[in-house]
Amino acid sequence: MSDRVRDIVIIGAGPAGLAAAIYAARARLDTLVLEQQYPGGQAFNTHRIDNYPGFPDGISGPDLTEYMAEQARRHGAEIVTAGVSSVQLEGHPKTVVTGDGPILAHTVIVASGAGPKKLGAPGEERLTGRGVSYCATCDGPFFRNRRVAVVGGGDSALTEALFLARLAAEVIIIHRRGQLRAVKALQERVEADDRIRLILPAVVEAIEGDEAVQMLRLAPPDTVRGSGRAGGQSADVPSELAVDGVFIYVGNEPATAFLAQQVQMDESGYILTDDDMRTSTDGVFAAGDVRRKGLRQIVTACGDGAVAAMSAETWLAERELIK
Repeated sequence: MSDRVRDIVIIGAGPAGLAAAIYAARARLDTLVLEQQYPGGQAFNTHRIDNYPGFPDGISGPDLTEYMAEQARRHGAEIVTAGVSSVQLEGHPKTVVTGDGPILAHTVIVASGAGPKKLGAPGEERLTGRGVSYCATCDGPFFRNRRVAVVGGGDSALTEALFLARLAAEVIIIHRRGQLRAVKALQERVEADDRIRLILPAVVEAIEGDEAVQMLRLAPPDTVRGSGRAGGQSADVPSELAVDGVFIYVGNEPATAFLAQQVQMDESGYILTDDDMRTSTDGVFAAGDVRRKGLRQIVTACGDGAVAAMSAETWLAERELIK
């Protein structure tokens, strides 16, 4: 183990972690960001972002998050590709264990985000990577001129359905409610796109195929709120739907397993914080989708990250750990 103790170790390089890194590095704190894949988090996998301030014509997720990472590096933050297997957050210094060894830190900001929730339908796990996907930006080009389904009714589902409609021959949105949950602007765009149709309310009971996805088994949900499609029309639910791929957007689960309950969480595993992003463990902060909050958007994640970094700086200064 190196004797070097970092001022701040940030776990996760999504928008929250990158915003925290920018603020921490500008404060001249020794800042290390750990990311198991690539900077950007879920935002990196979003084809088009229309609601981030400052980009009136929208911007792609990869472009926006690369700008954030470049800005963090320019101010002096170090971004390292490393997965975190465990942590020891009680006491001082704190230890973050990666595949390359342990890292010591005065403070830790947990910005590990959330990952896609699974349907739990038979065939989903077996066919993941063979027609089952959770990222249209990543896998959409494989389905050019083919028929695909999108499961979900929120902003992410409709945004990715619109992206897929540029590639696929047909996109079918399946949602368990009788009304979509996405913002009206997205619903209007979906309604206007003749390459997209809706089947709702409906649930996916199974995903079938030999070597790749070939068919979905559908059924009406037991309990339905509302009725009809976004425009108010009802749709029959076929028991079988032939598709070449299925993209699943039914929510997220917080990436907190590595914490081993060392900070207080809610029943779903989201971290509890106060308004200053402080967790129940002294010197540990949380930001972004990993914490319990009402609105999970890129812009709110960035705000969380900025607050967490400044709270960490205050914590360090009060203990005279920085000049």
